[in-house]
Amino acid sequence: MQLPEQETTPQVVKVWPENWEAFEMFLRLETQWRTGPRGLLGLDYRVVEWLFSLYQTSRPRELLEDLQVMELAFLGELHGGAA
Repeated sequence: MQLPEQETTPQVVKVWPENWEAFEMFLRLETQWRTGPRGLLGLDYRVVEWLFSLYQTSRPRELLEDLQVMELAFLGELHGGAA
């Protein structure tokens, strides 16, 4: 049995300059999700705090708020619009 070929062309995503830091941080957190019996629950905020320290972010509150918006949007897409 042969598996169907998957598209290998990467998807291009445009990110506004003012959102770049949050986008990069969200990508750094891609493996740092809390999980439960029903799947992903949300980002592990202890790791978020550690990464903020490691990358010495100058605006942690705003960056956290940006990450939370991205987190909710991702969970909404993952769970079919019901975050």
